[in-house]
Amino acid sequence: MTESPSIRVSLIAPIYNEHENLPDLVGKVAAVMSAQPQSWEFICVDDGSRDGSDRLLMELAATRPWLRPLFLRRNYGQSTAMQAGFDAARGEVLVTIDGDMQNDPADIPRLLAMLDARPEIDIISGWRRHRQDKAMTRKLPSMIANRLISKVTGVRLHDYGCSLKLYRREAVRYVKIYGELHRFIPALAHEYGARVMEAEVNHFPRTKGVSKYGIDRTIRVLLDLIWVKFMLRFLHRPLHAFGGIGAAMFFPGFLILLYLAGHKLFSGADIGGRPLLQLGVMFTLMGANFIGMGILGELLTRIWHEPGGKAQYLLREPPSE
Repeated sequence: MTESPSIRVSLIAPIYNEHENLPDLVGKVAAVMSAQPQSWEFICVDDGSRDGSDRLLMELAATRPWLRPLFLRRNYGQSTAMQAGFDAARGEVLVTIDGDMQNDPADIPRLLAMLDARPEIDIISGWRRHRQDKAMTRKLPSMIANRLISKVTGVRLHDYGCSLKLYRREAVRYVKIYGELHRFIPALAHEYGARVMEAEVNHFPRTKGVSKYGIDRTIRVLLDLIWVKFMLRFLHRPLHAFGGIGAAMFFPGFLILLYLAGHKLFSGADIGGRPLLQLGVMFTLMGANFIGMGILGELLTRIWHEPGGKAQYLLREPPSE
């Protein structure tokens, strides 16, 4: 992320085929933010749109110096577009918002005031309490996913999927997002010590354009949740993850083989065709492989951190008197 002391707020909106919504979005953001005393910029990241959104962004930016369009070479997805916005942002506070006009830019001043009034808070996450989406295909899967994500990550939010969020720059400096990880930013930032709160925001039904979300997105989110859980709990101790699974398989397999070996030596029984032998060999080999993967993961973790690699910990400023 680039930094400029003259910019207080950076708004970031991933854009994909939102030609019909862009004029309204830019106009509403301008009306809201122009009335605020802090300096600001609006970064619209075109994520490989095919409906002319990129050309419209260029036209809008020509007469609006605060509008900064970025153009990705192809459609990378919302997380990558958001990461591009984070990297280009110059503000002290980063505000993410959807490009489909379902979030309300008018909520931003209130959330900024809340952030200024709570210096101990690093992230404010929007909560679409009265969400204007279809119940079965959007609201119900989202409710289940939010409860599961809250339980797994330990950061309890009602609405991880709400794009309207405020971040202090330091809170996301070390967070990198891939896949569908943009919805997990509060949990990932919390791992680096960020403090998160939730605030209710407005939500409107989509009136223009076509939604890019479907029920299949829930499956991808659940797969990403597995990775997030592993990263939060075992990133610095992979042997605890793989070694635990390996031990649970290796020792029963070893005991099975030990039993069969004793049976063969002391009673002369024929054990070559017994399914128990195959089970013991399979458990022992798979357990050894998992333990080996854990050891390899420990080595890779140390290579990652030493020497001159990624810091194992972060320091913060001392508390003010």
